[in-house]
Amino acid sequence: MTELGTSPRSGTTRLMCGWISRLDLALELEVTVETLHRWEKLRFGPPCVRAGRKIYYRRDAVQDWLMQQEAPAPRRMGARR
Repeated sequence: MTELGTSPRSGTTRLMCGWISRLDLALELEVTVETLHRWEKLRFGPPCVRAGRKIYYRRDAVQDWLMQQEAPAPRRMGARR
């Protein structure tokens, strides 16, 4: 396999390229797997798909979800307008 996830023999992309497992996402976000499971039950967090017993997240969807979580900077009390 090459770094881009393509096979040098066939030139096709790997099926799971662009997806991340629940464990890997938990490690990336520095939360527990249980937290991701709880978020899924609460319909919070990035969207995911099931493949049998495994759960995967599309990397682009995770990045979109993270950007949606950005909060505007709080207004400073007593600041001039």
